[in-house]
Amino acid sequence: MIRLFKHYIPNAVVLLALFDIALLLLAGELGWHLRASQIAMNPGPLAERAWPLVGFVGTVWIAMVSVGLYGGDALRSLRFACARLLVAVSLGIIAVSVIDFVLPGSTLWRSTLLYAMAFAVACLILNRLIIGKFLGASAFRRRVMVLGAGNRAMRLKRLAEKEGSGFSIVSFVGMNEGEQVVKEAIARSAVHDLGQFADNLGASEVVLALEERRNSLPLKDLLRMKTTGIHINDFSSFVERETGRVDLDSVNPSWLIFSDGFSSGRLFSSAAKRMFDIVASSILLILSLPIIVLFAILVKIDSKGPAFFRQPRIGLFGQTFDVIKLRSMRTDAEKDGVKWAEKNDPRITRLGSFIRKVRIDELPQTWSVLKGEMSFVGPRPEVPKFVTDLEEQLPYYAERHMVKPGITGWAQINYPYGASIEDARHKLEYDLYYAKNYTPFLDLLILLQTLRVVLWPEGAR
Repeated sequence: MIRLFKHYIPNAVVLLALFDIALLLLAGELGWHLRASQIAMNPGPLAERAWPLVGFVGTVWIAMVSVGLYGGDALRSLRFACARLLVAVSLGIIAVSVIDFVLPGSTLWRSTLLYAMAFAVACLILNRLIIGKFLGASAFRRRVMVLGAGNRAMRLKRLAEKEGSGFSIVSFVGMNEGEQVVKEAIARSAVHDLGQFADNLGASEVVLALEERRNSLPLKDLLRMKTTGIHINDFSSFVERETGRVDLDSVNPSWLIFSDGFSSGRLFSSAAKRMFDIVASSILLILSLPIIVLFAILVKIDSKGPAFFRQPRIGLFGQTFDVIKLRSMRTDAEKDGVKWAEKNDPRITRLGSFIRKVRIDELPQTWSVLKGEMSFVGPRPEVPKFVTDLEEQLPYYAERHMVKPGITGWAQINYPYGASIEDARHKLEYDLYYAKNYTPFLDLLILLQTLRVVLWPEGAR
């Protein structure tokens, strides 16, 4: 994997993205030449249209990232990828046209964009037909040797067997006596030299998946492998890297303390984040005010009660603040106490179902962002009662409050809406990953991916 600003990106995704960018450049250039030939015009040197081409490629590619074309589903299913590819290219062309309207002459001609769009769709689909077939091949997957044969090793085996996995396990080595959960594991006593064994297998990484480390760590062998260029990783760090979440079943306080993350370099990141929140929330409030007013009126017409819903939530460092949303439930929704929303929740009004799916009910929260109580990106703020209950049942739940809560977040784009303790546990794993690794780059990635959640609201309730 490639680590970019503390966030890991699979090699296959990077390779596919580079091919996509090159093909988008080709599509834009072909579109220009085709239009030039139709009007008998000299296409001129490439340098003269370099910036319009770069703008076209950048806008379409950002749209591709936003709709999830580099996610697991798009990499596994050609049908899924083609459907979202059409949406991405269409959104990109619309965005480029708007830019051309605002800044005339700064992009490719609109007639050229139509040709570029057709060439882009054809090239990108062909890219996924040809290149996509090879991305899952062993040549693009890291070769991993696992030390351990227990439950942790079995979890790694299942993770490696998932479609789109970026690694393959070349061998399991059982380090302790006793029953082996992974039956094909080789006993440590059968391997004379672990370093030579790993080298013979062509392993590029060794993962410690030991259930009990005491008296079982082969320190000399690990040091020898490390000095020969083989990467050594512990189970928790490996799972974090491969899944984008902190595994609550294996982490302990010492791992959270000594592992990479929670760096002091956040002073600059926090300042940049706050500046972005102020500018973006001000602009969004101005642009969305007519929408908020319109739906506030519709909410009043649709059901009795106030147009806005105000509720205390837990924010940064456990402080309480009031969140404001457009009301999507009946006024008596919490007469029996606060509880999670359910699938087909009868408390949700007719209009409420729609505004929750398209996230219009979230727009008034922009005011909380402007005031500094929330950010655009961060863990979702929960009601005090839920926080009290979850802190008692889930380890490290209080650590999610070390970063400012947000309207969207890493958990929201990676895990569907949850309404149980188990769902809250899974979302906490993603929230901890964000709290541990957040940078402006990760915030930008989350903001872009939020468009996918809005367009395809599978988890909205």
